[in-house]
Amino acid sequence: MDARQTWSSQLTYILAVAGATVGFGATWRFPYLVGQNGGGAYVLTFCIAMIVIGIPMILVENAIGRRLHINSVDAFGGMANGKKINKAWKIVGWMGLCGAFGIMAYYMVIGGWVLNYIYNIIFGNLNLTSVVSADLTASFYDKSIINAPFAISIATLVFVIINFVILVRGAVAGIEKAAKYLMPILFLLMIGMVIRNLTLDGALEGIKFYLTPDFSKISAKLFIDVLGQVFFALSLGFGVMITLSSFVRKDENLVKTSVITGVLNTLIAVVAGFMIFPSLFTFGVAPDSGPSLVFKSLPIVFSHMFAGEFLAVAFFSLLMIAALTTSLPIYEVLITVLEEKFKIKRLKAIFITLGGIFILGNIPSLMATNLLSDVTVFGKNIFDAYDAISATIFFVLTSLLCAIFVGWVLGDEAKKEILFGSNGAHKIINIWFFYIKYIIPFLILVVFVSSFYDNFIK
Repeated sequence: MDARQTWSSQLTYILAVAGATVGFGATWRFPYLVGQNGGGAYVLTFCIAMIVIGIPMILVENAIGRRLHINSVDAFGGMANGKKINKAWKIVGWMGLCGAFGIMAYYMVIGGWVLNYIYNIIFGNLNLTSVVSADLTASFYDKSIINAPFAISIATLVFVIINFVILVRGAVAGIEKAAKYLMPILFLLMIGMVIRNLTLDGALEGIKFYLTPDFSKISAKLFIDVLGQVFFALSLGFGVMITLSSFVRKDENLVKTSVITGVLNTLIAVVAGFMIFPSLFTFGVAPDSGPSLVFKSLPIVFSHMFAGEFLAVAFFSLLMIAALTTSLPIYEVLITVLEEKFKIKRLKAIFITLGGIFILGNIPSLMATNLLSDVTVFGKNIFDAYDAISATIFFVLTSLLCAIFVGWVLGDEAKKEILFGSNGAHKIINIWFFYIKYIIPFLILVVFVSSFYDNFIK
């Protein structure tokens, strides 16, 4: 394939994609949404949604990305079925970039929170050697996260610099190396945490809450939360899958990699719940604490455990690794566009991307609860607004338009693209294509209208 780099093997590509999709979505966002939505009902609905919407949409973005081996904006150009594709379709790529910017604006700040917790636990500012109360962890969270703009600025900058050092190695080389070493460490840490939690005295209660569906909890909000989480968890709608698959060779089996990615992501998200819920119920901590669940509630849990400080540092290190394997590919979406579309040298493109997001996104987000607390967008602070606008508008609309682009513009070209390396899958691809063309757009539109109403109108 042209002068572009390619993944060294299918395994490294799968690890890179797994890394991109197993970030805070699985380790931070999924557990607190499970807690807020009553446990097992949410988990069951999430697993079904991954199969019904997640995996088919991974294949959509893989087909778009690999077709021209180009950045996530120009991927919506070229020819299809003998006709030149209307330039207006590149707007979909630009929308994906807006979503990528929006998520990174606050995502890196959460990385700063995690680094701040690791620092404070190691240096004894958050002492977990004796049992701590909910009041103490809430007070620490307010003091060290919500009202500590300078400390979080430094921590976020450190996290950005770690990303910079890896990204300088190249689009494939940096991400591939990081995924190759970090993903096995992530899996080992997760397994260790799960084994520790499952051996606790009250673990069974937590497992029951987590896995037993209470069908009375199923509601319109639960469906909106689940489908939003599927897009978030699989990095759909902000150019990540399109960019990563643009480095995939033509002989790779896209059907196989899409299924493996969806299954692996679902598995890791579900395993993440076993790291958290058994211990919450053992020590009587409320599972519905919301986004601050891992920061306010889990330190209480670790303070009850033998070697609690070590386990807390291990857990937050796991979060850090998960965040890093996701932030690298999202940055790469923007960097690749600057390199290929605007012919900017890679080092300069990295500086522009990381620096621009830090100044325009990270700094306002980390000041949203303190120095800029009076500034609101659609009634939300800056941090929450970046989350709501990127997840509710850009992710979902971009995914909707990707499905329409594949079904109605690329048509047979999309089927041909997927057949490269997947020759034995004619029937599956025909079923997938019909589903993408007629059913998925309707499902996504329903989610978009419902979530838009819930976030911005109600």
